Amino acid sequence: MSASQSAARRTVLKGAAALAGAAGAGLTLAACSTEGNSGAGSPAVPAEPVELGAAAEVPVGGAKLYRERKLIVSCPAEGQYKAFSAQCTHAGCVLDKIDEGQGNCPCHGSRFDAATGKVLRGPATDPLPAVPVRAEGGKLIAG
Repeated sequence: MSASQSAARRTVLKGAAALAGAAGAGLTLAACSTEGNSGAGSPAVPAEPVELGAAAEVPVGGAKLYRERKLIVSCPAEGQYKAFSAQCTHAGCVLDKIDEGQGNCPCHGSRFDAATGKVLRGPATDPLPAVPVRAEGGKLIAG
């Protein structure tokens, strides 16, 4: 192989490596976007009242995640309920679980107090939006 063929080959290989790196960076950025994560394109709080189920399913002093409705409901005292959006305020991902009173965002690790909506660990900086909730006929209605 001549010197000019070798230089041309290195140029092609460098270009291919740069293209692969750019594609990989695009995938990384896409992972941080809200597109395609169950929370994108829908409001953080319900536009209309939604029935969540039996009020008794939320333990006194605890909380329950209604992931399909993108809501967390806590019960600080018997018959008292507080609700918050379960859509992370960082990138819009829907929280995946409540562990020791904390809502967890699976995308970047933000943690929220399930009883207050406050950020306990970032990268999120804004609390979860409050959502009106009431018990009616033994059922919880949010929104």
